[in-house]
Amino acid sequence: MREVITLLVGENSFEVERALQVLTADFAGDRESFDGTELSRSSLPDLLMGTSLFAVKRLVVIKGLSEQALLWTELEQWLPRASDDIHLVLVEPKPDKRTRTYKALQKIADVREYKPWGERDVAQAEQWVKREAEKLGRTLDATFARRLVQRVGVDQWALYNALQKLIVLDDITLATIDDHIEPSPSENVFNVLEAALKGDGVRLQQMIRTLELTEDPYRLFGLLGGQVFQLAALIVTDRSSANVAKDLGAHPFALSKLASFAKKLHKTEVKKMITAFAEADQAMKSSGGDPWLLVERALMKVALIASHQK
Repeated sequence: MREVITLLVGENSFEVERALQVLTADFAGDRESFDGTELSRSSLPDLLMGTSLFAVKRLVVIKGLSEQALLWTELEQWLPRASDDIHLVLVEPKPDKRTRTYKALQKIADVREYKPWGERDVAQAEQWVKREAEKLGRTLDATFARRLVQRVGVDQWALYNALQKLIVLDDITLATIDDHIEPSPSENVFNVLEAALKGDGVRLQQMIRTLELTEDPYRLFGLLGGQVFQLAALIVTDRSSANVAKDLGAHPFALSKLASFAKKLHKTEVKKMITAFAEADQAMKSSGGDPWLLVERALMKVALIASHQK
C-alpha cells in the first residue's frame, strides 16, 4: 500500500470532513484542494506529478473526481506515476466500486469508508455524543445523551451543532435540551401523529400551521406514512416493540412510543388510517392539490378514527 494516496469513501460527510482535518493538520507542506467535477484532462498530470518550487511536500485533495467518468478512468494510469512528494487524497461519497480505478486504488491506497448512520445506530450515536461532550469539556450522562439523540436524530452534524449550543449552558438537563434544541423532522412527525392518535383535532391543526413555516410537506408526509406503517406492524404482531424496531430497522424509542397507541387500536382502525394516507398519496401524485391540505385531511381522518376509541 502506498501511503501517499488516501481514499475517503462514503456519504458520512461529518466523518469525512473530520478525517480531512486530521490529514491536513498533520501534514507539513503545501495544501491544495480541487473540485474534481471541474478538472480538465490536462490537470491530472500536473496535480499528480508536478512539484512546487517552494515546497517539497504537497497535500492534494480532489473531491468528486469519479463524477467525471473519463477522468476517473484515466486516473488509473496515473496512479503508479504519482510523485512520492505528493500525498493525494481522493474524496468520493458514492464511487462505483466496480470500476478498474477503484479496484486499483484498493491495492495501493489507504482506503477509509465512512457510512452514514441510520436508525439502527442509535446506541452508537448516544455513545458518540457522550465522547464528543467530553472533548468539549462537559460530561453528559446516558440519560441526557439519549434525550439529545431522540430530539435531534442520528445526523452527526446536527448532533455536533446541538452540543455546541448545550456546552455554553450553566446546567444541562432534560428541560434545557428540549428548550434549546430544535426537534428533528422525525420528532416533529411523531408529535403531530401523536396529536392525531389522541383525537386532538384542535392541537393537530395548530401544529400543522406551525410546521407549514419550516417543513417540506412531501417529506413530512413520507415520514408520517412510515410511522403509520410502523403502527400497523405493531398491531398485527405479538412481538415487542424492540423486536419490531429491529426487524424494520426503525428507531426503537419511536416504536416504543407508538406501542401505547397500538394497544388501543384494532386492525380495522389502522386499516382505515392506512387507507386515508393511501388516498392522500394518490391525490398528491395526481391532483396537484395543496399538499398541506392533503396532509391535514389525512391526519384529521386519523384523529376522527382515534376519537371513536375513547
